[in-house]
This record gives sequence, structure tokens and C-alpha cells, in this order.
Amino acid sequence: MNFTFKITCTDEKGLVYRISEVLLENGLNIIKNDEFVDSEKSLFFMRTEVAGIADPNKVIAQLKDQLGDCEIELSNNKPKDVVVFVTKEHHCLSDLLIRNQFKDLNFNILAVVGNYENLRELTEKFQIPFHYISTENITRDEHENLIKETLQNYEFDYLVLAKFMRILSSDFVANFKGKIINIHHSFLPAFIGANPYKQAFERGVKIIGATAHFVTNDLDEGPIIYQDIIKVSHSKTAKDLAKLGRDVEKNVLANALKLVFEDKVFIDGNKTIIFE
Repeated sequence: MNFTFKITCTDEKGLVYRISEVLLENGLNIIKNDEFVDSEKSLFFMRTEVAGIADPNKVIAQLKDQLGDCEIELSNNKPKDVVVFVTKEHHCLSDLLIRNQFKDLNFNILAVVGNYENLRELTEKFQIPFHYISTENITRDEHENLIKETLQNYEFDYLVLAKFMRILSSDFVANFKGKIINIHHSFLPAFIGANPYKQAFERGVKIIGATAHFVTNDLDEGPIIYQDIIKVSHSKTAKDLAKLGRDVEKNVLANALKLVFEDKVFIDGNKTIIFE
């Protein structure tokens, strides 16, 4: 059986030896190992894939005895279960539904939640439940409470905001800390509000891009997982930029999710440590 350990602790001499010794004592073979030391914070990060039969709880307890104050996450490498949030734009959801259908990513889409009905038909073509939760004539808190009620029907690992055009409250985000992933165009904060690609066109930008990040209480400023850009010229119209931007957004989101779902991402404050 394969497992992945993610370990964060204070850096000191002999850590790799002590960790490897515990794994060996439990009959586990190291398949792949990655390490990083943040010298400014004196923090040690280690991601280790192992194979073998062992009691995970026993191994974690022994590792904590060896390392003292530390954080240890253990994954059995099974697909992650997710719920996707959407509004009206289909490009990111379409890409995820196809990847889910053909198992291109290490995940299972359990359901899609939308504040408009637009993407119901698309979702249900893939035999995935679609939950329409309208925002009309209710407060944000009331809307989020309805979402929470719906989420109680699912045991999920992550929430994915696939162009979900609603700002989540700090209370909602706190309930799912480190478990909400968002995609947005990289014009923020330069091009805030509606029609960012039109704003970009009017400013004559030379690159467009997208950023995938974990959601925190600071709007669009959470730990970054993946980014990418493409170069553009004056010959592109605002409509051209929007089309190119949609392609970048769906690719960036997919790449970010791949890293997260393969347990390659550590959250360290407001940044990430990623072993690719």
C-alpha cells in the first residue's frame, strides 16, 4: 500500500535520518522524497512517498516522538472528493467535468453548486448532481447557510470555485480553512470589477494570465498555487483577450488542482511550498 507523508517542523541536523529510521522500523520503503529548508524561518518541509504495510497512526506517533513540535499530514493517495461552485461561465467547469469523466486528475466531482441555473444541463449530462441556490431576495449569510446545508450531504476534501462570482464571508472561509481553491484572472488588483479584459484592452496590456490560489479572508490574496501567462499584442480585441484568458484560466486551475490533489502543496502562512 502506498502513502504520502507531508512533514513540517523546525529545521535541525539529522531530521532526514530520524524520519527515515522510523519509516524503516515500520517496514516502509521510500519511493520518492523531497525536502526544502526555509532558512529565514528555520523551517523544514519534507514530502515522502512510501510503500508497505504499516499502522499509519503508529508511524505518525513515532515521528512526533522523534521530531517534537511538528505538523504531519498523511494521505493514502486516493482520489480527492470535491464540490465545485459555479455562476454562469462554463469554461472551467467544462474542463473539470471532462477531466473527471476520463480520470485525468486525482479527484471525483461529487456535486456542482450554482447561484444560477445556467450550468445545470451541462453538469447533469455527466450524471453529476447540480444544486441551484439562488441569491435573490436573501442576504449573503442566508445564502451561505443554504450552501452549508447542501454541503452536509457530501463528504468532501476540497471546494473548487470554478468562476464562482460571489465573495465568501470570513465565517464561511474559516469553516473550510485550506480547503477552498479559486481561479481568477491575473489582472487583479489592477483591473477590478466588471469586464477586466475590456479594461486590459483599453490599457494595451502585453500579457494576460491567471492565478489559482487558496481562499482566505483577504480577497484574492491567499497562498498562490499556480500561475501562467500568455503574450498578446495590440492586434487583439477585447473579445480576443477574453477568449485567450478563458483558456489560461482553465489550464491554470487544472494544473493547480493536480498539484493539490497529488499532495504536493504545503501552505506556509500566505505562501506555498510546492514539490513538483
